[in-house]
Amino acid sequence: MIRAVLLGFNLLLWTPFVTEAEFPLFERLKAAGYDGVELPLFDGTPEHYRRVGEAVRAAGLRCTAVAIIPDEARNCASAGAASRAAGLAHLRWAIDCLQAAGGEVLCGPFHQPLGVFSGAPPTGEELARVAEVHRAAAGHAAAAGIALAVEPLNRFECYLLNTMEASARLVEAVGRSNYGTLYDTFHTNIEEKDPVGVIALSIGHINHVHLSENDRGTPGKGHIPWGPTLTALRAGGYDGWYVIEAFGRALPEIAAATRVWRDFFPSEDEVVQFGHDFLRRQWKQAAP
Repeated sequence: MIRAVLLGFNLLLWTPFVTEAEFPLFERLKAAGYDGVELPLFDGTPEHYRRVGEAVRAAGLRCTAVAIIPDEARNCASAGAASRAAGLAHLRWAIDCLQAAGGEVLCGPFHQPLGVFSGAPPTGEELARVAEVHRAAAGHAAAAGIALAVEPLNRFECYLLNTMEASARLVEAVGRSNYGTLYDTFHTNIEEKDPVGVIALSIGHINHVHLSENDRGTPGKGHIPWGPTLTALRAGGYDGWYVIEAFGRALPEIAAATRVWRDFFPSEDEVVQFGHDFLRRQWKQAAP
């Protein structure tokens, strides 16, 4: 039997690095009805995230996290053994931070640096190198009780993984039970010929979901087919985290990375509360 939906909120709307200044957000999101928060893991130490995790739990929430590959020196697809080793070390650091926070799923495009392109499709050698690094990372994560969810991005942000099919092949190559792929409504809206239909084809590999409107604004205010999307996920038996991901202009670094140059919502409160209420209703209506 599928349990009640787990609905989280990605904290990148406010910060790339959670500190005590953001702790009041936990109570705010709990009051809005959320079950958890998704922590950005771009900096810090396990000890820092242990304190963050304590504050998350004190608010009655659970947590997941998102991580990236910061630069070419830690590229998991690199032909250079030193870069791949550094990429694995970076993933182990992120896993250790999330374990300290008491988290459950580490997701993100942790296969290559953002905005780096080879000018050609990914090669078999590149994907094999990523699989090798991620297999080792999955072993480290399994020992920590954490699942990994690799995220395919649209072709304007990366070239190594753009589709659910490509991501599913990587999951099969890694071959670890705690390693899967993330389904993101924003990226599939750009890259998939049938964003809803692809769910049934990849449902066995999906272990995390990002709910993001077509403009990365308030869910329910754009043209993502929310009803059919959630119906397909529920019909396929997916019962993991659903995390709202929205981006604004408040953080210049994040706005530049996500190409957000104008406002997509009137207030953060609209994204938080309208998004929550809308998606809870949509999920209930999508019952199989």
